[in-house]
Amino acid sequence: AALLPRPARGLTDRLYCGRRVCYEVLGVSRQASKAEIARAYRQLARQYHPDRYRGEPAGGEESGAQAAHEKFLLIAAAYETLKDEETRKDYDYMLDHPEEYYRHYYHYYSRRLAPKVDVTIVILVMVCAISVFQFFSWWSSYNEAINYLASVPKYRIQATEIARQQGLLNKTKEKGKNRRSKEEIREEEEEIIKDIIKNKIDIKGGYQKPKIYDILLFQILLAPFYWCKYIVWYCWWIYCFTIKGQEYGVEEKLYIIRRYMKMSQSQFDSLEDHQKETFLERQLWIRENYEVYKREQEEELKKKMAMDPRWKRYRRWMKNEGPGRLTFIDD
Repeated sequence: AALLPRPARGLTDRLYCGRRVCYEVLGVSRQASKAEIARAYRQLARQYHPDRYRGEPAGGEESGAQAAHEKFLLIAAAYETLKDEETRKDYDYMLDHPEEYYRHYYHYYSRRLAPKVDVTIVILVMVCAISVFQFFSWWSSYNEAINYLASVPKYRIQATEIARQQGLLNKTKEKGKNRRSKEEIREEEEEIIKDIIKNKIDIKGGYQKPKIYDILLFQILLAPFYWCKYIVWYCWWIYCFTIKGQEYGVEEKLYIIRRYMKMSQSQFDSLEDHQKETFLERQLWIRENYEVYKREQEEELKKKMAMDPRWKRYRRWMKNEGPGRLTFIDD
């Protein structure tokens, strides 16, 4: 019964100008232009505005001020309905098709509850904010990695030797008027060592040097290009290795292994070269070989955990004092 069509008269009590026709409220025809509607609204608003109304009775038992206030609200509702082209179009359709109850109800409240700000602008601002945060966060991680490598003796000694061979450290020891404090010389030497580490060490994975096209904004903008590139690559893969039956190259084998391991490109690149060589030697691009390798890794991990003293203490604690065991401490 709730889904059956209802008379439009009951709905119009809560929509637009109620049971009154908005055109009649403003005293204009349905063919009136926006300028005529605005002119009629200004005249009626000056006449019935609560601040301008002087309290003459408007008819009936109600006071003149109360009736004028309600009249002003009705005039404002009529103007809000007719000043917008889309809303006016919906209202005209309701006048011509009063039986379509639910359609009028949906259009009325969808326009009233619609956000005032363009959703596209909001999304664009959010994407830009996330992209800026991403970029500076990656720069912070990259600088942390450089500071850590500069504190490791192995890399620090190598960077210092390279700096001495290039004559960069000698420039810091100046005399005369240009002589600086030991603290300034130490800071400059530290920057030189860090610059050498940045140029000589290839950092991969989560601490690699950030690139502008890796942030979210550029990823969205370049998404069509990446999709086209992937489709072309996928068609090439099917043609070469499925149709023609060619053997996999080194890059293709590593790609299949990475897919089996469910690792991202940056995670796989962060692995050592000897690990990748081991993958190739064991022919892990073959599914059966990878399954054997996976079981071996799981067994090895279980053995390490069983032999690890910390893991033994944890299991002992879980057995004696962990969750589910209630004891009294006897002093």
